[in-house]
Amino acid sequence: MIAVELVKLLRSRRTWVTILLVDALPTLVAVLLAVTDLGPRPGTGPAFLSAVIHNGTLYPLAAMAMVLPLFLPVAVAITAGEAIAGESQAGTLRYLLIRPVGRGRLLLAKLVSVMAFVLLTVLVVAATALVTGQLLLGHEQGGATISVSGTALTTGELAWRTGLALVYAMLAMLGVASIALFLSTLVRSPLAAAMGTLAVLVASTLLFTLDAAHALRPYLLTRYWLAFVDLFRDPILWTNVIHGVLQQGAYVVLFLAAAWANFATKDVTD
Repeated sequence: MIAVELVKLLRSRRTWVTILLVDALPTLVAVLLAVTDLGPRPGTGPAFLSAVIHNGTLYPLAAMAMVLPLFLPVAVAITAGEAIAGESQAGTLRYLLIRPVGRGRLLLAKLVSVMAFVLLTVLVVAATALVTGQLLLGHEQGGATISVSGTALTTGELAWRTGLALVYAMLAMLGVASIALFLSTLVRSPLAAAMGTLAVLVASTLLFTLDAAHALRPYLLTRYWLAFVDLFRDPILWTNVIHGVLQQGAYVVLFLAAAWANFATKDVTD
């Protein structure tokens, strides 16, 4: 079942169109930075963007900081929202369940497929950003990159920290995928599932800026999404990174359990 879902994902034209749309923004920004040679002042704009004028090797991180708050979660919400509701709307869900496939196994296969989509998107964005950063933007002299703390990072240190940051960005989308998958078991419309997930994301973002919601901040879905910046401090600040991973794990357990509880007892007639 997992293999079938992965093949469907890779063969879908919508998968690749969505990935290209997510990738379009950082590519456009790289071109504009190269043409104008005008970057944001340090401390303003997306993380790392002010440094890429002088060091294109940092552009994959700046690209992640651009797509992670909005474009990537929107793409994940749409993809995961379509998982069950799309099958129901198309009239294929009933036929899927006629085969000897447990509903829990189907949910797991759908989640794996969504995370494979996230992996593909992150890798494409990072690879494109690395190429455009090297070709269009500056290069740090002396082979070292300056960390957020102001210390030098060797090429090897930059590489493994960047890899860890990309893994963290993928994990940050687990909560979005789980919520969208849960809503996809509740409704018949993929659009409704996606819009419900986006409503949760917008609410999380707004509450984070509200002083009256200070007590809720540690539990908000978007709270730790950009914590990968702490991986580029010296020494690395692990606190927010660990909290972010644990928080996503809690969202996955909660909403996948809710999805399974609803889907396992749902009367599927379509």
